[in-house]
Amino acid sequence: MAEERKVCLRGSKLTKVFGLGRQKTVAVDHVDFSFYEGEIVSIVGESGSGKTTLAKMLLGLLNPTEGEVYFQGKKRDIGTHKKKKEYWKNIQAIFQDPFSSYNIFHKIDSVLLDCINMRGGRKFSHTKKVEMMTEACGFVNLKFEELTNKYPFELSGGQMQRLMIARIFLLKPKILLADEPTSMIDACSRATILDMLMQLRKEIGMTIIFITHDIGLAYYVSDSVYIMEHGKFVESGTADEVILHPQEAYTQRLINDVPKIYEEWDLSTV
Repeated sequence: MAEERKVCLRGSKLTKVFGLGRQKTVAVDHVDFSFYEGEIVSIVGESGSGKTTLAKMLLGLLNPTEGEVYFQGKKRDIGTHKKKKEYWKNIQAIFQDPFSSYNIFHKIDSVLLDCINMRGGRKFSHTKKVEMMTEACGFVNLKFEELTNKYPFELSGGQMQRLMIARIFLLKPKILLADEPTSMIDACSRATILDMLMQLRKEIGMTIIFITHDIGLAYYVSDSVYIMEHGKFVESGTADEVILHPQEAYTQRLINDVPKIYEEWDLSTV
């Protein structure tokens, strides 16, 4: 008998409206979803489709205008700073721009120590903490001894993105939201970083939610795919269902917009 999958994050009629009256913009429009433990999900859409706004609501950085988020079967309660911090132990993010993800005044040691402290390691010995930071950096092919006492801005974009994954390795959240995590780095580093995320998922059973416009990436890594247009989910299902057998014209256009090496590029829609 197949093991029953558990829903770790669910949204019901989740909506975000910015502005009032004529200036009103509905960024996310009554979306429903269920993300399962250990699943890799991709939310795919063009710029302005509402996917980053949705990600910020899931992280608790934006309050929904309507609707609810349920975490591990219960209505999410992040009404106080303490409750929000507790929630953030379980859900973390990697953002598109690594340069804006760090406090420029904090050294790399401080960034990693914050993660150890957040996971209850504040009283660990200095040796134990260095061991943990060395292991986390090793996981992402960085050497801690070469990073210690440096600031994040002294690293390359690819190294900074790897350091973000080292943070996740230390925090071990149940859910990782990855918002275009590979869009600012070269193709070689991109494959490495995706492999690292897949390895993390395998090791700790983490749910990974990719927010992306790259339908090729979505097909390559995902169990489930949600297609977002104008704040709504217009199509969802397994990666094979959505990308190999798309039902919606918008999904078909996203797929057709991916240039194929063996076909002449159609630039008539550009």
